[in-house]
Amino acid sequence: MMQGSNGRDTMLAPTRIRLVALDLDGTLIGDDLVLRPRVRETVAAAQTGGIAVTIVTGRMFAAARPFARALGIDGPIVCYQGAAIFDVASGATLRQIPVRPDVARDTLSWAAEHGVHAQCYADDTLYVDQINRFSKRYTDLARVEPVLVPSLQAAFAERPTVKVVLVDDPDRSEQHLFALHAVLGERAYITRSHVDFVEVIDPSVNKGEALAFVARRYDVPLDQTLAIGDAWNDVPMLDAAAVGVAMGSGPPELLEHADHVVADVAHDGVAEALERYVLGLRGAGSVPP
Repeated sequence: MMQGSNGRDTMLAPTRIRLVALDLDGTLIGDDLVLRPRVRETVAAAQTGGIAVTIVTGRMFAAARPFARALGIDGPIVCYQGAAIFDVASGATLRQIPVRPDVARDTLSWAAEHGVHAQCYADDTLYVDQINRFSKRYTDLARVEPVLVPSLQAAFAERPTVKVVLVDDPDRSEQHLFALHAVLGERAYITRSHVDFVEVIDPSVNKGEALAFVARRYDVPLDQTLAIGDAWNDVPMLDAAAVGVAMGSGPPELLEHADHVVADVAHDGVAEALERYVLGLRGAGSVPP
């Protein structure tokens, strides 16, 4: 091993990759929600070569499953930042860890007090108590219809939610992240999956821990995994994988955890990563290894 410029150990010899974990928004797809042809082709080539592929996303299962099917993935995929894991073929829930009731209560109370749009999730359904520009910002990306309730605080006073999401403008979202850390402390894992979204889940789960769960399902050790992501919530996944790849559009906090950086989603960064570090096409892409 030698120490790379990003602080991670960089292997002198190539790793044999048997499982690839792909973030969805900003990695596999952009705001147009389109899987680009070169990305489809390289994912298919990896699968043909006997390599398992999974999606690890903050999305609901209903919002992620169509993309998994389009890529020929029929095994487990990770949703809700790792708080729930589903089987694509059967639709079965393999694992689900909801937010603690006191955490959900305190998060929703804080959001109501500060006039911040909040959302909850149960039975793979999105719940809101307002339809506004913030709920629309989310549903335009997720392509799901929300259920409107009079009050989230009342609706989820007893009912568990798998996560709580706050939606606001980017500068305010960053402020909310720090404010919620002060309110919730170690009782929750709080992250950003998008400049507009602050997500609250149970502290026992994250994308890295969920990748380990999927790897066990495939009987693949973590030292034979590769992960690709583009946002703050992908840091645990890149840290957990043997090879962590960041999209070039990622924030500095992600890039410093990556072994490699590839092009952004508009320039087929996932395809570049798979060609270089999984399929062994060393001349592919424009970013040197």
